[in-house]
Amino acid sequence: MSVPGEITFYLFHHHHYLDIPLDEDRYVSTMVDYPNSLYDPVKGHAFYQRHLRTLRLADELGFDGIAINEHHNMVYSMTPTVSVMAGALVAATERVKIQVAGVPVNLMYPNRVAEEYAMLDVMSGGRMEFAFPLGTGMEYWANAGAINPATARARFRESLEVVLQAWTQDGPTRYDGDFYTYRFLNPMVRPYQRPRPKCFIVGTGSLETVQLAIDHEMGYSIVFVPIANQLRAFDQMRELAAERGRAVDPDDLMIVVMAYVGDTDEEAVREARPHIEKFFSWFHRVPPKYLVPPGYVTTQEFLRRVSDVAMAESKKATWDDMVAIGRIACGSADTVADTIASWCEEAGCARVNVVCELGDMPEWKTVKNVTKFAQEVIPRIRAKSATAGQRPVAAGVS
Repeated sequence: MSVPGEITFYLFHHHHYLDIPLDEDRYVSTMVDYPNSLYDPVKGHAFYQRHLRTLRLADELGFDGIAINEHHNMVYSMTPTVSVMAGALVAATERVKIQVAGVPVNLMYPNRVAEEYAMLDVMSGGRMEFAFPLGTGMEYWANAGAINPATARARFRESLEVVLQAWTQDGPTRYDGDFYTYRFLNPMVRPYQRPRPKCFIVGTGSLETVQLAIDHEMGYSIVFVPIANQLRAFDQMRELAAERGRAVDPDDLMIVVMAYVGDTDEEAVREARPHIEKFFSWFHRVPPKYLVPPGYVTTQEFLRRVSDVAMAESKKATWDDMVAIGRIACGSADTVADTIASWCEEAGCARVNVVCELGDMPEWKTVKNVTKFAQEVIPRIRAKSATAGQRPVAAGVS
């Protein structure tokens, strides 16, 4: 495979609650049951302002888009309702695409999600993209107990059907399912983009979520799992598509990269390493019982997930564990560009969600990193793409 042409870069931002207590070691988890008495709304206000400054900077510097997501009961994210944050970004930006990687749709009423997302697309003049996650295991502890993890995938599939029907079929229509029944599925607000905005399934590489992407003709975005698992999921998607006589376009595949750019490799590692370590040891501190609730995945999938130290025992993770778990590009502009270009070639993907604010990184480092990535890394990768020739042909498709 050659470097895919037209690679697009989205600044992926988690909106961490950045205040870390002095007695941090006493907390087994920063998700689900971390005491909300430790939340300071005055600091929270300041963090929201800071995060919006970062995202406006991405728009000004020429990133192709911004990606945001939603989480509950955790310091990892200050965005419990991603549609509200997306609305703020629609007003605060002028050019960039806004990718909502967002609402765990099966934890909501899907007709309501369809309306909110359509409203955002209309407000933005068609700048929205939507990525649909099943929801982390932690979300099921943080929501109503009536939502059964064992039926999560069936409910997720049905929710997607409701959203797509609301967007693409003239109403009123009817929907009769096992989880949702609509006599009048008839949202007045429908997407600006026709027939619908570009959509992705967000997953960790399980065959079930890959199958969903194929069934609904969506792209696939993979999150923090080992690189081998990412590549396996992309290969599965190509194979499943080929069985139906279709090809998977590189623009339908998306990887998430943690990146830090310094003047030298040594400077970049020195400046970024403590914050990346803090990302895993604090912001992603979650015990296996919350990561994978009973019934959420098969036994085989459970064993695979809890065997990844940086995910299942993040407090104990080493630097090598963190590098192994995902795509961390840390170095000079040349090093980061070469690394990401090789990853895109390896995966056959043309989309990169870049995390530039890492853990408890101070704002000056975030601004430096976002700026250097936009001004020094993206042009280098674009130059490689421009000379790469045609896009790669999907496996199994002639």
